[in-house]
Amino acid sequence: MAVETQEFRAEARFQRISPQKARLVLNLVKGQGVQQALETLAFTKKRIAPVVHKVLTSALDNAKYLSDERGLDLDVDNLYVKTAVANDGPRMKRIRPAPMGRAFRYQRRLTHIIVSVAERAVNDALVTKVDETSKASTKKAPAKKAAAKKATAKTTKIIRKTKSAA
Repeated sequence: MAVETQEFRAEARFQRISPQKARLVLNLVKGQGVQQALETLAFTKKRIAPVVHKVLTSALDNAKYLSDERGLDLDVDNLYVKTAVANDGPRMKRIRPAPMGRAFRYQRRLTHIIVSVAERAVNDALVTKVDETSKASTKKAPAKKAAAKKATAKTTKIIRKTKSAA
């Protein structure tokens, strides 16, 4: 009984930062609730954090707008950051002067940032029960420890025999 959850996304393309640096910030907010993710981004000191904040806000606005337009019952407080991805964009080739009239080439990397939010599934019907098997597994633990002690005792006897023979 898998229930389809609607996913809402926003993206910022051609951002002038390397994808590796953007992933550092995106991994901070991945899986968090939207409100907590926005607070995390507000206090992150990385240069890309305001851009990710803006993209996340846009994804949240997309969720509100599309839920109203499609007539979906969406709880905004129950949204979380489902995916946050930083993909490679095109690279700008640049040249840096080098000694003796030569030139070194380097690349400025661009990033496409994609953030999607979804509503967290609420399972009120799930109830956890304590079974007899969990009680039985706790009783078996001392037996395993005793077997481990016997195995270490055997290995120490073998080591002592080899030392005395030498």
